[in-house]
Amino acid sequence: MRTVAMVLALAAALPAALPAQDKEIIRLPGSLEGLPFSSAVRVGDVIYLSGQIGVLPGTTELIDGGIGPETRQTMENIRQVLEYAGSALDRVIKCTVFLADIADYAAMNEVYRGFFPGHPPARSALAASGLALGAKVEIECIALSGK
Repeated sequence: MRTVAMVLALAAALPAALPAQDKEIIRLPGSLEGLPFSSAVRVGDVIYLSGQIGVLPGTTELIDGGIGPETRQTMENIRQVLEYAGSALDRVIKCTVFLADIADYAAMNEVYRGFFPGHPPARSALAASGLALGAKVEIECIALSGK
């Protein structure tokens, strides 16, 4: 019960909504119009990236070749959003990986680890029953501003 009381007290202390000036919408040039999400949102020094999949930039076309190429393209898409937002892969502090098939976990890891050779960010990975556009992998990230 004490934990519930603490959570309720913290929730009551949060503002009802962020003032508009505290939230910066980041929309990568060339991103598709009409989608109900932004490439990323910056709040203070933290950048929250929307989930990325292995589409060729500016299209809804997944790269061919399966989980390896899709993971590589997904990570390149993440890098592009981070760089546009003034950050970099080495500023990523947390990733969440969604796989259409958990059997692809090892193959995804093989590619993923190459993008974080030093100190990898915290990460969760799970299988989902379906991803947008039939993708095999989707990755979302939280990063710090700055390079």
